[in-house]
Amino acid sequence: MILFRQELGDVLREARRAQGRTLRQVSSDARVSLGYLSEIERGQKEASSELLVSVTDALGLPLSYVLREVSERIAVAEHVTIPDTVPDGLADDAAPLVGAH
Repeated sequence: MILFRQELGDVLREARRAQGRTLRQVSSDARVSLGYLSEIERGQKEASSELLVSVTDALGLPLSYVLREVSERIAVAEHVTIPDTVPDGLADDAAPLVGAH
């Protein structure tokens, strides 16, 4: 079973390690408890949107980048390809949603 929280945790952990930072450093910068951030990285806890923004800010990463990485991992696990462009017809269906924000 594919779990969003597991993929998210993996992406966050890999980003932190790529920066050569400790869990303690990121948890301090994000103002999140060390234990809770550890549980998120291990896929044991769901991150709220507010907490996720705090962690991505602490990592210096856009939230959209992290979510795209998670989405791509899930697509691979599902054996689907995410198109680089919006398929014909889908853009028309999504147009009302774009103006709704």
